[in-house]
Amino acid sequence: MSKPIHPFAKYVAILGRGKTKQRHLTLEEAMDSMAMILRGEAEPEQIGAFLMLLRLKEESPGEIAGFTLGTRSVLETPDTLPAVDLDWSSYAGKRRQLPWFLLSAILLSQNDVKVMMHGSGEHTPGRIYTDTALEFLGYPVARSLDEAAAQIAERNFGFIGLKDLCAPLQALMDLKPVLGLRSPVNSFSRMLNPFNAPVMMQGIFHRGFMDIHAGAGLLLGQPVTTVFRGEGGEIERRPNKPTLAGTAANDEVTTENWPQLLAEGHAVADLEMDLGALISVWNGDATSEYAEASVTGTLAIALRSLGKADSVDAAQALAQEMWNKRDKGLLPLK
Repeated sequence: MSKPIHPFAKYVAILGRGKTKQRHLTLEEAMDSMAMILRGEAEPEQIGAFLMLLRLKEESPGEIAGFTLGTRSVLETPDTLPAVDLDWSSYAGKRRQLPWFLLSAILLSQNDVKVMMHGSGEHTPGRIYTDTALEFLGYPVARSLDEAAAQIAERNFGFIGLKDLCAPLQALMDLKPVLGLRSPVNSFSRMLNPFNAPVMMQGIFHRGFMDIHAGAGLLLGQPVTTVFRGEGGEIERRPNKPTLAGTAANDEVTTENWPQLLAEGHAVADLEMDLGALISVWNGDATSEYAEASVTGTLAIALRSLGKADSVDAAQALAQEMWNKRDKGLLPLK
């Protein structure tokens, strides 16, 4: 007697029917399929096939938005969400430069901007991940969204790792060594925005993902989504190169060109990757032209996205002013 068709099989079939018959999942199909996976309603063989067929096809904005919504439907969020200004995702890790963007986010939090950060941990060897760097700086990692909300209430900044935000999603991301490739999980995890912040920033590694993430932002009804190619794929402006940033807002996507801040065209990789340099530069015990330009350049894009500056030049000037007035001696946080 033949087995009945598994409910999830239809989603694998949509993606695997061949070049002439395969198609993108609709937003609703993407939402339902990801929710099924995260609820444990799909078989391991189906999940592997599904993820790799998506990778081969390349995901669409509708699929990214649907997967995001499907994941949000299973998150255990607080009964009352805290008021957050900016959602900051951090999933790539750093291997050539320190995570200078953390100083940008901390500086925002000290200037009354509430920042919610989320990211994944050690999924690729040889990289420094945000949870490790934050704990070094004295910022505790939240183990639940309730803890993250308390962190935001206390210091305008919270961080939670994906394993505590959505453990089944972290398990999917951890399949990279098994499958040999990253999957769409690495893309849509960045868009979870668990506290529904009105402004969301996205750092990408490949230029082609700008349109995908910006388009997904529009489909999600996100008021503001800013996307740019960041250092190592993180939300960190590369000061030695011009930066093209796309912003999805008001039902359209606009782009702005942010100028190169340093004269040299190629940044020399940091061979030491000493996290102590984050503290030394913040406290003024050491100087680094690259680090300061990275911090203020990233901060400027955030300020522009938040509507706190009406031009690229004004945003950069405000970022520099905030950096000059930072609370030296703060780090590591006590």
